[in-house]
Amino acid sequence: MKLHSNIIGEGRPFLILHGFLGMGDNWKTLAKKFAKENYQIHLIDQRNHGRSPHTKEFSYQLMAEDIQEYCKTHQLENIVLLGHSMGGKTAMKVAVDFPDLIEELIIVDIAPKYYPPHHQTILEGLTMLSESELTSRGDADEKLKEYIQEWGVRQFLLKNLYWKEKNKLALRMNLPVLKENIEQVGISLSDNAKYNGRTLFIKGQKSGYIKEEDKGLLKKHFPKSNLATIKDAGHWVHAEKMEEFYTICIGYLNN
Repeated sequence: MKLHSNIIGEGRPFLILHGFLGMGDNWKTLAKKFAKENYQIHLIDQRNHGRSPHTKEFSYQLMAEDIQEYCKTHQLENIVLLGHSMGGKTAMKVAVDFPDLIEELIIVDIAPKYYPPHHQTILEGLTMLSESELTSRGDADEKLKEYIQEWGVRQFLLKNLYWKEKNKLALRMNLPVLKENIEQVGISLSDNAKYNGRTLFIKGQKSGYIKEEDKGLLKKHFPKSNLATIKDAGHWVHAEKMEEFYTICIGYLNN
């Protein structure tokens, strides 16, 4: 599996894994900031997302193996691995299965527990877009507005649009496979999974993804973990409070 990536900067390897329905480029602004601190940032598109290959198979096991293979191909070791949401679940699985690859682990607004499917409306909206004749991004935004009110969420999703041919927009993600495997997105880490390396969890205060009662679970699977909370931020904590997010990450990495 040859994953697509955008590599920015020189220095210590720092891999960033995007969330469900996202792509590596969602993190480009932060990547440029991290790169100034002597990191080589790898903005990776996970399978069935962005410009990476579309396959019928989709699981955290496979996505963790994809990252191991990526590191082998690019001769990366002692990596910093950061994952948000679905990417955080992938990062946890990499840490548990291939601990020797990782020097520092940062998990953003996701816990190692089961989450029931909750993207149905978004998937319905994207399905409608994929079946429509789209002539402009504005046209796509108007159509998507019927399903998703939040402007920021729509803009995040519309980054997946590209010109497939002249006057025809299409979506980059493998929507049929992602819809078919939606249950996979929410699965938990296996009960006995454990990573003994240093780990930082970051949550948005207004997000419900990591709850107070999950703290014990974080420590069970990641005994050397700490949890940082960013005030007045939701699930897209890195986009909503970029400066605070960046400061917390750099402070942790330099500690």
